[in-house]
Parts: sequence; structure tokens; C-alpha cells
Amino acid sequence: MSSQLQAHPGATAFAARQHSMLIGGQWVQAAHGKTFETHDPATGEVLAVLPAGDSEDIDRAVKTARAALEHPSWRDMHPAQRGKLIHKLGDLILEHADELATLETLDNGKPFAVARAADIPLAADLFHYMAGWATKLNGGTISLSVPYMPDSKFHAYTLREPIGVVGQIIPWNFPLLMAAWKLGPALTTGCTVVLKPAEQTPLSALRLGELIQEAGFPDGVVNIVTGLGEDAGAPLAAHPDVDKIAFTGSTDVGKLIVHAAADNLKKVSLELGGKSPNLLFDDADMAAAVPGVANAVFFNQGQVCCAGSRLYVQDKVYDEVLQGMSDVAKSVKVGNGLDPETDMGPLTSQEQLDRVTGYLSIGEQEGARTVTGGNRIGSRGYFVEPTILADTDHNMRVVQEEIFGPVISVAPFKDVEDLTRKANDSHYGLAAGVWTKDLSKAHRAAAAIKAGTVWVNCFNVFDAALPFGGFKQSGWGREMGAEVLENYLQVKAVTIQI
Repeated sequence: MSSQLQAHPGATAFAARQHSMLIGGQWVQAAHGKTFETHDPATGEVLAVLPAGDSEDIDRAVKTARAALEHPSWRDMHPAQRGKLIHKLGDLILEHADELATLETLDNGKPFAVARAADIPLAADLFHYMAGWATKLNGGTISLSVPYMPDSKFHAYTLREPIGVVGQIIPWNFPLLMAAWKLGPALTTGCTVVLKPAEQTPLSALRLGELIQEAGFPDGVVNIVTGLGEDAGAPLAAHPDVDKIAFTGSTDVGKLIVHAAADNLKKVSLELGGKSPNLLFDDADMAAAVPGVANAVFFNQGQVCCAGSRLYVQDKVYDEVLQGMSDVAKSVKVGNGLDPETDMGPLTSQEQLDRVTGYLSIGEQEGARTVTGGNRIGSRGYFVEPTILADTDHNMRVVQEEIFGPVISVAPFKDVEDLTRKANDSHYGLAAGVWTKDLSKAHRAAAAIKAGTVWVNCFNVFDAALPFGGFKQSGWGREMGAEVLENYLQVKAVTIQI
């Protein structure tokens, strides 16, 4: 069956449409009439033309979000009703799963089968999980003892209130899922949102906007502005009437977000880059560990912030692991994500292709040994081979810097203390993996690693109930779990003398 026949007709028709932005419940063009193009990663051809929003559009969206925040239809909505709307949105995502998965493949390049099995169900599950929290964001009562007012009695309690208007900027590697991660807790807590999707992959966010309307959310609660980062994202981060900015993306851009937010001291949460270490001990179950560490970096074309891109292997099994990983890499079928036989699709953009192939050249110059891969595939589309760089030195750029592609650096280790030092010797601290049959060793390693997530004998395991976020320069705050709700709430203490 041809690749084209795998495309959901609704998705291809949606991509070909004249696109608009969602502001105040209306689908509108950019104020200045500008547009930009997105490209199909598998071919490099133009996929869609979208409005190029700028500061004027952001300002319109923020004002609309502020009005919606204060309107009784949202402000006074009972939390149970809010939860029902959020749950319905999750249901609608599942109803349109094939269409949304195809949009992700067209826009991002990832295999349809992966999007259909992971991205779409996880996005729906996030909304379903968050819907349950809407009725449970309660304050508490506090008993006061005031030394300088010994004869007075007080009734004191706390309220947990929405932080307000939230600007959310999402990345291109998991477009729909990252929109869900951001929108779910913001809507659960009663905030209103201006969402800026990545300019490379805006289609699923716009289709989600239609589903938000279908679910019955009041106009202006969610606004979606498409555009370039410097033209739309930067004004959103700096806008004086935005109460909080949430960003997922690179650490370098995250630092710019912090500076932009400083003027009105808006709250900031950041889910940033990573260079996650994978520690493979010689007592691991090799039948599970070898494909596990390979998939930890080849999944989603390596375009994962927590990808296990630094592998440390105990010297006794180093050659065995390299051979096994090489076999896995050579078996990966790289192709159009709409082809049902594809295991790994193209990178998302020409820019990303240039970045990854640039690091392949850097690795060669630094003296890393290419075990397999190391090249671009063809001249059409943004395909690159799954690549294993062996015998790497800890100070090499390919070991220290985030490549964000299907490239893994591998090095042997003998000394466990030196291993821990190297694992933590990074300004990132997003995730890590440990592979061993020794439970005590696993617990010791998990405690010693400075990262927000540690997977043991597995990797890339996510659930809406599990908090996810980084140490050090991998970010501020957490996504998912009960912990993410604190990003969107503020606490008010009320004291009444009685």
C-alpha cells in the first residue's frame, strides 16, 4: 500500500485549508495580513500557509483572555462543570485520533503508528486526568495563636485561585501532546490562555482549537496565535498583562523567556533541554537493555528533550553492547512517517537537519568513532541515519551539547564513582536511565543522579500522574502530576477576627 493511502483524508484536507488564528472565539487572520509556510519533513515541500501573528495579534489575544478570565461564564463556572468540559475535550481527541495522528505525521514527520499509539492517547489521558482535579483544588483552615493578641480569636483559611492570564509557548517535537501538557492544568485551575504553537508544527494546535470550541469552552478562554518566535513568542513572554508564561523548548530560548518576563515579574515555568545519561551495568538483562538504550535515543527521531543520548557502559560488556546497538540501528527502517513499515521518520525541519548533520561532522573532527550511521539519507526530505558514536571523551561537544537527533555517544566505565561524576557533570538535569538487575544498585544510582526523572530498566515511560521536569538548567517547575497545578495557582490567606 502506498504512503499516500495511509493519510487520513480529513487531515490532508485540513492541512490544505486557508488557516486562521483563534482569538475570542473567532477565526481571524493576522492583523497585518502576513503569512508563513510550513513544510512536509518527508519531502521538503510546502505543506500549509498560516497567519504570521505579531505583537498586535498577541495584544488582541491577551486582552480577550483577560476579558474571558473576568467573565462570569468562566469565572463563576462550577469546578465540576469545568472538569466536564476538560474531560469532553479528551474524549474528542480520541474520537479524532486517526486524523490528529496524521496531522502530527504531516507536520512533524514522526511515524503515524507512533503518533497514534503514544502522542494522541497521552494527550487525551492528560485532559482526562486533569479533569478530575478541577473539583479538588481546595484551601484549608488554620488555627492561629497570635502572641500579641492573646485574647482574640480568628477564623483563618486559604483559597487557591487561578493565577490569571497565561501565555504558553510549545515546541515542535510533540505538538499536540505539549499543547495538552500546557492547556490541561491551566484550564483545570480556571486560568485563561494565549497559546503560541511552534511555527514548524502548528496544525494540530489549530485543530485542537476547533475541538475546544466543540467541547463548549466559553469564547476567549483559549486563544491560539500562530507566528514566528521572535514576532509572536517574544511579545507574549514580555506582555505586561500576562500573569504567567509557560515555555517548553531549548535552554537558550528559556533564558530569553526569563529576561522577557522580568519587567512585570510574571511567574515562569520552563521545561528545557537535556543531555540525559543512560547507565548500563554489566549485570543488566542485555536482551532488554540493548534495545532499550537504543530506543531511548532513536525514538521520535531523537527529537526528545529527555533522550538518552549519553550512554555509559560497564567495560566488561562494552563491545557486546556496541554490537547489539549497531544491530538495532541497522534494523531501523527510516522513511516517510505515513508508510506503515517506517520505524523512524525524518527530522522536522531543514534547520534541524543542518544542526544534526553539523554535529555528526563535529563528532568526526573530535575523534569519535562512528559505529553505524553518520550520514544524511537522500537529498529529498530531512532524513538522517540512526547514529552511534563510540569511544567518546567526556569533554567532546557531542557528549556535552544537546544534538536533538538520533545520535548517541557511548563510552565505557570501570569505576562507579567516576561514572556518577560524569553522569552529573552537565548543566542539564532532565532525566536519566539505569540498567541493572541489582535493586540496591538501582536505588543508589537513582539517588545519586541529579535529574528530575530516573528510569530503571526502562526509558521514556510517561503518565499524566507522573511529574516531569528538570534539575539545573533543564528547567523550573514540573509538568503533569499534581505538582503542575501549583504552576497555575496562587494562594490567598484570609483572616477574620471573631
